[in-house]
Amino acid sequence: MVSASSFVGKIRPSDRVSIWSVVTLLAGLLLIGPFIALFVTATGNSGGLWSHLMQTVFPRYVGNTLALMAGVAIISLGFGVTSAWIVARFQFPGDRLLEWMLLLPATVPAYIIAYTYTDLLEYAGPVQGILRDAFGWRSAQDYWFPEIRSIGGAMLVMASVLYPYIYLLARTAFRLTPASYFEVARLHNRNFTLTADLALARPAIVAGLALVLMEVISDFGTVDYFAVETLTLGIFNVWLGMNSLTAAAQIAGIAFIFIIGLLYIERTARSRQRFTDTTQRSRALEPAKTTRVGGIFCTVACLAPIILGFGIPVGVLLNFIFQGLAVSDLDALSRSAINSVLVSLVAAICVVVLATVTALTVSYKKHPFLKILTTVSATGYAFPGTVLAIGVVSFSGALDGLFMAAAQDVFGLSFDGLLIGGVALLILAYVTRFQAIGYGALTSGVDRLSPNIMNASFVLGRGFSSTMLTLAPRLLHSSMMAAGLLVFVDVMKELPMTLLLRPFNFDTLSTYVYQFAKDELLEEAALAALAIVAVGLGPVILMNASQKQRTGNPNTA
Repeated sequence: MVSASSFVGKIRPSDRVSIWSVVTLLAGLLLIGPFIALFVTATGNSGGLWSHLMQTVFPRYVGNTLALMAGVAIISLGFGVTSAWIVARFQFPGDRLLEWMLLLPATVPAYIIAYTYTDLLEYAGPVQGILRDAFGWRSAQDYWFPEIRSIGGAMLVMASVLYPYIYLLARTAFRLTPASYFEVARLHNRNFTLTADLALARPAIVAGLALVLMEVISDFGTVDYFAVETLTLGIFNVWLGMNSLTAAAQIAGIAFIFIIGLLYIERTARSRQRFTDTTQRSRALEPAKTTRVGGIFCTVACLAPIILGFGIPVGVLLNFIFQGLAVSDLDALSRSAINSVLVSLVAAICVVVLATVTALTVSYKKHPFLKILTTVSATGYAFPGTVLAIGVVSFSGALDGLFMAAAQDVFGLSFDGLLIGGVALLILAYVTRFQAIGYGALTSGVDRLSPNIMNASFVLGRGFSSTMLTLAPRLLHSSMMAAGLLVFVDVMKELPMTLLLRPFNFDTLSTYVYQFAKDELLEEAALAALAIVAVGLGPVILMNASQKQRTGNPNTA
């Protein structure tokens, strides 16, 4: 007897070339083009500038980058691991609310918290003003106060908004540890928490830490405002300040080595995120109830990173708005907001469409080369914005040259190009960088579908194209919405690529905030900064709901 599954397997569409395979191939080549162009550009001649950089500022770039990574790592681990362990292992007043609120700092871009803390803690700010009034100090020589615009200040503000990467993964790991492990530990008179709890969660913690450090390398707004010379800031200065794209690409190659190392660490850590519970019914450990004093300690420990990473910066911005100082040019703010929404929406739609097509084609057409190509082309998120911008400019320049030559030879027409100098260049950069988010979300959605759904559609007489256009969006709408939302928010927050690639006289909310803050006019950018933070609340709610479903913990908010 022939089984239904074997019959359906025979009518699976062939691996012959189809229009969807061609589209996937072209999309992969388009997205991988900037990566190749970056390395080609880096092999060029910098006219002796590279050797000059090596003798002068380059060692400082590397040293500051490593120091910043180390400091942010230590503080982020302290915030993320401690808060994750507390909410996973204990019941205390307000635990369900705090568990969700611990993700709120992720809505604040690092450059915004840098601007607000500087306004709050600098010499002319309210904190030092209150101290001088209280103690009768008249000048900076009368007292010592830590300098917020320093590498130490950059470590604190960046860790305050990046620790949720560690917190989210560590919290999940703690909750997924089976209770049987604790029972075995008690039988051997071992303190499980001290000897094995952190060890079992270590792969998840390391994976989250790798993501934090990739964000540190990618940051431009904070290090620029605090004058911390890192590799990313060096790329920006060499490209625009010294007008050398080749030397900037060579620095980008060094930054890429850092990223590859972190990606290797992250992938290795994820590959070890597994353990086996041999009991018949796996169950999670119930959180322990705390005493009154213990509950107060847990609440304070969880509130501290929330206040530092979300409460203080949002409070500063709201204060400017309530004082009526937030808007000086409503027309400019409106144009920036409209530009942000439009480019974010277009980029999100492009990413979702490309990710849906490529994920379905790779999963059901099963071309090995296309699978490799789409996987590689979806690694743009690992590149810092300044690094990827170099590749996008070089690749777009080559494409424009081909288009102009073809138009002249075939049609006898001349034009200035399609990409360079226009919004299309910015959209290409966004899609190249954030395709990883869409492809990851859609691939996960396809993997959750029954393997026979497509085959059942073929049995009913539908072709691959008809199935993809009608059935797939209904089955993958949740993944498509999640991917679109995440890309939309990331584009709204993106600063370095937007600064480098935007057309003349084209501002988004992020560049609007950057320009005012750089001129020490943060109060005039407060409304725009708060809008960016508010948009980020969507992914936080989405992440928390996703983790609730994944862990199935009854104590999850």
